[in-house]
Amino acid sequence: MKMSPIQMFRGSLALAAAPPLTLLVCVAALIDLRFFRKSIPKAQQFPRAWGRVICGIAGARVRVTGMDNIDPSQTYIFAGNHTSQFDIYAFQGYFPHDFRWVAKKELFNIPLFGYTMRKVNYIPIDRSRGRTAARSLTNAARRIAAGTSVLIFPEGTRSPDGRLRPFKTGAIMLAIKAGVPLVPLGFNGTHEVLPKGRLVADRGEITIRIGTPIPTSGYTAKDKQHLAQLLHERVAELLDPRYRPVQEQAEEKETA
Repeated sequence: MKMSPIQMFRGSLALAAAPPLTLLVCVAALIDLRFFRKSIPKAQQFPRAWGRVICGIAGARVRVTGMDNIDPSQTYIFAGNHTSQFDIYAFQGYFPHDFRWVAKKELFNIPLFGYTMRKVNYIPIDRSRGRTAARSLTNAARRIAAGTSVLIFPEGTRSPDGRLRPFKTGAIMLAIKAGVPLVPLGFNGTHEVLPKGRLVADRGEITIRIGTPIPTSGYTAKDKQHLAQLLHERVAELLDPRYRPVQEQAEEKETA
């Protein structure tokens, strides 16, 4: 569907505004932490505003459902499908539960941005193989178990067509090691707003659905494939039919 000139302007403005807004948010958060409230949870208002402003400029309207499934005082690992950069903007801007990002360690090397990520307790992960990666996973799990909720995308990258892809077990091992409940999430509408490979965002409705937590206590490394499949099924249940895996779509047509 072709965008109107007004939407082309709004989408281009959102693209151009993202870098300076990110810089502004980093500076504001650091100043607040250093001189004013000095509270990491309260400093989250700055990235929250960042997400809302970018969604607002692009014309993306966000709705979150299922908040009654989670306890605001509980620590969780939130896990959802990943189809768009707007998964990040929408979740950061409109999800009210206190959480942090798990991000690849290379992002923490970016001047100012990486420093701010460390100051607000974002968690680095080494995606290489071997002992270094294992230690990184263990350290991340310890921080989560100590009371830091996080969001992960178990697919590992954005889906090119919006449909749910298989989950990687590395993210599942993080949940097993941390021992906190996994909360399935369904991101609906973000693919239409900004699919992978496109730069200019379209306007649209985004719905983030929150599922019932899955306890991870009692699971071991031997169970990672089973837990990955269970989480995958729970996430798929929260998605509109067009985002579900191809096999599930075919089964739905056969039973229709």
